[in-house]
Amino acid sequence: MPIRSSAGAPRPQDRQSTPLPEHGPAAEAVPAAVFWDMDGTLVDTEPLWNESQRALVEAAGGRWTTELAHGLVGQALDHGARLLQEAGVTLSVGKIIEHTMTDVANGVRRSVPWRPGARELLTSLRDAAVPCALVTMSHLPLAAVIAESVPTGSFEFLVTGDMVLRGKPDPEPYVTALDVMARRHESLNRSGCVAVEDSMPGLLSAAGAGLAVVAVPHVLALPDDPRWEKWTTLAGRTPRDLAAVATRMSAAP
Repeated sequence: MPIRSSAGAPRPQDRQSTPLPEHGPAAEAVPAAVFWDMDGTLVDTEPLWNESQRALVEAAGGRWTTELAHGLVGQALDHGARLLQEAGVTLSVGKIIEHTMTDVANGVRRSVPWRPGARELLTSLRDAAVPCALVTMSHLPLAAVIAESVPTGSFEFLVTGDMVLRGKPDPEPYVTALDVMARRHESLNRSGCVAVEDSMPGLLSAAGAGLAVVAVPHVLALPDDPRWEKWTTLAGRTPRDLAAVATRMSAAP
C-alpha cells in the first residue's frame, strides 16, 4: 500500500537518498537527477498488459483491436480500465486494475523484460551517484516488483499512479516527483534534471512539469517536438548523454 501522510493523502514511496553529484566541471558530466518511466521505457511490460487486457475483453465477448491496444499505452490505469469497460468488460474499474496488475506482476516475476540498455544506464547513474526516481502510472504493488529487481540503490523513491489525483498526460506525477527530489536535495538544479519516457502521455506529463525529456519510442512512433529529444534506444547511452540533453534543452529559447 502507498505510504500516507497524516492527512491521509498518498505520498511517494520513500527509499534511502544518495548524495548529489558535486558542483563544478565534473558535475556537468552527469544530470542533476533522472526520472524514469517504467512500462515500455525501463521494462517491456506492454505485451504482458496486452495479453491480460485482451483476455478480459474476449472473455466478455468484446473485440480486441490494435486501436484499443494503442489507446491504452502510457495511460493512467483507471482511464485504461474505462476503455476496457467500453469494449465490453463488465468488471469494475478497481477489479480490472487489480486483475491486470496481478497478471503483469506474475509475468515480471518469471522474467524481468528489460528494455535494451535501460538496466545498464540505470546502473551507471547509480554508480555516478545521480539520484533517480521511478514515475509510473502502474500502481505501487506492481512498481514495487520492478523496483526490487533493479540494481540496489537505483531509485530513491517511487511515484505511482495510485499516489496522484491526475495521471499522465497531466504534469502532476512529474511535478510531484520533482518537488520530492528538491526537498531531498536542497541544492538540486532543476534545469539539470531529465525524464525518460516512451509514450505521448508520459512525454506531455514530463514536459508540462518543465523537465528536459528523452523520448525513446517503443510500441508507438513519437513525433519530433522541441519539448523532447528522441533517441532510438538507450543501449550504449551514458549519464553524460543525459546531462547533454539537459544542457541543450535548458539553453533552448
